[in-house]
Formats: sequence, C-alpha cells, structure tokens
Amino acid sequence: MPGFDDFEEEQNGEDEESPRPERNREGRSLGSGFFITSDGYVVTNHHVIENAREVVVVLDNGDELEAEIVGSDQDTDLAVLKVKRSGSYPHVNFITNNKPRVGDWVVAVGNPFGLGGTATAGIVSADGRTLDGVTYNDFIQVDASINRGNSGGPTFNLNGEVIGVNTAIFSETGGSVGIGFAIQASMAQKITDALIKDGKVTRGWLGVEIQSLNPRVVEAYGLTTEKGAVVSRVTDGGPAAASGIKREDIIIAVNDEEVTDQRDLTRKVGSLLAGSRNSFKLIRNGQEQTIWVTVAERDAAINTALDADGELEFVQPQEMDSDVSVLGGTVRAFGAEETERFAYTDEEAGLLVVTLGDDGALVEAGVRVGDALLTANGTDLATPADLQRIISEAESAGKEDIVMLVGFCNRQFCGERALLLPVKIK
Repeated sequence: MPGFDDFEEEQNGEDEESPRPERNREGRSLGSGFFITSDGYVVTNHHVIENAREVVVVLDNGDELEAEIVGSDQDTDLAVLKVKRSGSYPHVNFITNNKPRVGDWVVAVGNPFGLGGTATAGIVSADGRTLDGVTYNDFIQVDASINRGNSGGPTFNLNGEVIGVNTAIFSETGGSVGIGFAIQASMAQKITDALIKDGKVTRGWLGVEIQSLNPRVVEAYGLTTEKGAVVSRVTDGGPAAASGIKREDIIIAVNDEEVTDQRDLTRKVGSLLAGSRNSFKLIRNGQEQTIWVTVAERDAAINTALDADGELEFVQPQEMDSDVSVLGGTVRAFGAEETERFAYTDEEAGLLVVTLGDDGALVEAGVRVGDALLTANGTDLATPADLQRIISEAESAGKEDIVMLVGFCNRQFCGERALLLPVKIK
C-alpha cells in the first residue's frame, strides 16, 4: 500500500565510477499539513516528518516558516508541528460530532508532487475501513484525487469543516486510482490534543490476549451475536487479572460503548488514559456482568512483561500407556513439567497433545503435537475424562463444535500464545 511521502536524494553529479569521499546524504520529504490553532499549531502525518532534522512550513503565499515537532504518534500516523514565528494564522477545525456518510461530497486539499496548494473533489465512498498494520484507526475512504505529497492534508466537507486527515492511497502504480484514505476527525482530534498537551500519546493497557468471535464459536457458546471480543489469555499481574477478568470472558462493551470485534476492543482500550477506571461489560457463563478496571500505561507495561518472559525449550512428548485417544489424537493430563511449560495462569489444569492422526478433528482445527488443551466450552480440562464428558454433553445438545482454549508450542519453546479454536465433534 503506497503512502504519500516523496523522498528525493540530491546528488552532486560526480562520475559513479570515480572515488568519492564519505558525506552525509540529504533526504527531503514533501507532504501537506494545516493549521488547527491561530497561534501556529499544524497537523500533518508522522511519516511526513519521521526522522526529520529540520522542518519548514511553506504557506500558500510562499512564505517559509521554521517549525518544531511538538509530538508524533507512529501508531496513528499523526504529528503536530509548531511554527516558530509568532503571529495569528488562519486555521480550520475538526468536526467530531457529525460523522460523514457514504455519498457525502468532500474536498481534499494538499501539495501533490510539490506543485503547491491543490483541491480535488469527490465523495465518501466507504467508511470504517481498516488497513494492514494499522491498529488504532478506522479510515474514511474517498474517491477525490489524492497523490504523493497530499499526506497530512485536510479532507473537508462542503461546510469547510475537517472530516479527516489524508494519509494513504491504494494504488499499484503510485498514482491516484480513486481510492484514498483519511484518518477520521474524531481520532485526529483526540491524538493531536494529546500531542499538544504531552508531546506523546499514552495508551491504556488491559493485559489480555483477545480474538474476534466467529459463527462456529458463537454457536458452540450458545450466543446470539458475533459482536464482542473473547479473552484467550490474561497476563499475570496485569490490570485485567487484578480486576477479575478471566480467560473466555467475552467483552461486549467498554464504558457503555459496544465492542464489535478484536480490533475495535484494541482501539477502545488504546484510547483510554493510563490510570483511568473504566467499565467493561462482559458475558461469563452465559450471564452479563460489569467489571471495573484501572488500565495501566501500555508501553511501559508491555516492556516489563517482555523482560519478564523466559523461553522454555520444547520437548517432544513421549508416548505412555496412560495416553487416551480423543478427536483423532492422544492426550494425557498435565504433569509437573507441563504445568511449568504452560504457565498461562495459576491453574494447573490442562491436557498435553501427545500424538495426532492425519485427518482428525484436532488436526483440522490447527492443533499440533506438544500443544496444550486448556479448556473446553469454558471448563478447565484436568483429565481426558473431562474432555470426553464435555464432548458427550455437546453431542446430546445437538452441537457440531466445541470451543477449546489451546496453548501453543513450536519447535523452540512453549507457553507464548493461547487461542480459542472451534473443534468439530461430528
């Protein structure tokens, strides 16, 4: 997915084959931006000013103003500059209380190819777009012509209000093909306010691994909707663990705002202030309840967790007489070694996958030898008999799947990841 940043390397024209002394290479980035306050704060994209040593803001009348970087946020690709020359500058405002509709007319303004201020018209062709590698943004898709150099420019509605910040295009050639993306004004306002206030964005951290629901999981759990995000792992010592959130809880709302899927929950938690207390509505064992969580600072918490995690060497399981056949494989209860290897929680329940056939239900679900079956339909698995009983109950209820929480091993170490998987029983 090409972006808009346009780097040009200047060369002195020496013969390529002649020896040259070492020298610094100068790179220049062209982009767009716009004033959001009368005293000179400017919004642009992170990728426009990334690694910049000097920033110059060129006004429409040709004036060149030195600017300093107030703050930048790579996760949302937003940055705020402040021109150094004092004065009163014409500025525009984000509109955050009136979301643009598909079909609304828009005008994109920017500096395509360094040609200077250019306005192009089009419509909102889609909203709520997601892009690979971008977690915290929902993008507005527009068909107004956008090209390299438009990054960081405003997208206006016909009332002259900013509904988005031009950020990316979809193009195999690098030129406009009528599919451009802008960061929604509500997100841009929130991020720029934080950058102006603190120079950085501090995101909330819940301390869970989550995944979206799918129809087979919904049917196995007996739910009525796919909206929500299910907890597959709770980090020891994290905010979720301290508040009482458990694995296989299905989070359906944060501060009374509906959660649609895994990405939506990640974005909502990331927008919470570190240290703030927030309500999480969830479904546990078929019943709704609300849990209050004081979220921590995301980056510091993650770094601490990474420093604390150790790698446990993978050991190929050896077959034993006590192994039990089930779902196209053989399993046995955790011993002391497995309990240490799969330290997802303080609970010691779990079954080790010892062997697998070529085409059984476990293989079809993505389970591998050495993995751990931790729960089935929300019940801890302490013995193979527990799994056999849950399968029998599900069959009696007319279910085609059960949901299993699987802890993964690879060929080097275990215990890094757990995932909820639907597993066929019929």
